[in-house]
Amino acid sequence: MASQACSLPIHTAPSPNAKPLDDDDLRLRRRRRRCRCICALVTLVVLLLLGVTLLVLFLTVLRVRDPSTRVLSARFVGPVPSLAQPNFTVQLTAAVHNPNRVTFSYASATAELWYRGTHVGDAQVDPGRIPGRGDETVQLDMTVLTASFTKDMAQLIKDIEAGTLPLDANARIQGRVAIFGVFKLSVVAYSDCHVVVGFPSMDIRSQECHDHAKL
Repeated sequence: MASQACSLPIHTAPSPNAKPLDDDDLRLRRRRRRCRCICALVTLVVLLLLGVTLLVLFLTVLRVRDPSTRVLSARFVGPVPSLAQPNFTVQLTAAVHNPNRVTFSYASATAELWYRGTHVGDAQVDPGRIPGRGDETVQLDMTVLTASFTKDMAQLIKDIEAGTLPLDANARIQGRVAIFGVFKLSVVAYSDCHVVVGFPSMDIRSQECHDHAKL
């Protein structure tokens, strides 16, 4: 009997401190859920910061501001104009201000000269660059056709007698701006100036320029 009693299995009571495995699984799930929430929150914050950065970049750098042009002088180049000459040259000197933060680099272009609605001359605009928030002086040698300029001789005589010549000059210049030296964007600049020039002094009596730039 004693040997049989010793061979009976002994059942030990579970420790009161032992936790079931289900609690560990629940804790792991909660930890994973917390990590997902943190990752989602961090991603949201990064996207918000990126959006704010792009908005500031657009408002300060990418928003194209219109340049401003001011005609400084006008003068005859070469022989004094006469009816015997097929053409003559008028040199216009203008100052261009770039209000944008980036440099505007442009290729060659053509400017036109008009007298009372008649196209009378053209000029070649040489390639160049205007620094950001800077100024550049541009010289235009307008080749004026005598026949076109004297088309309305009666009106021309009246203007000469009055001592003033109303002229219009316009140009369309295509160029590029580089954002941070990496992103290159095409920009087109337009300039239209109405200038009243004294004759024969060729001084600038009045002017009104309208400038526009767009991506």
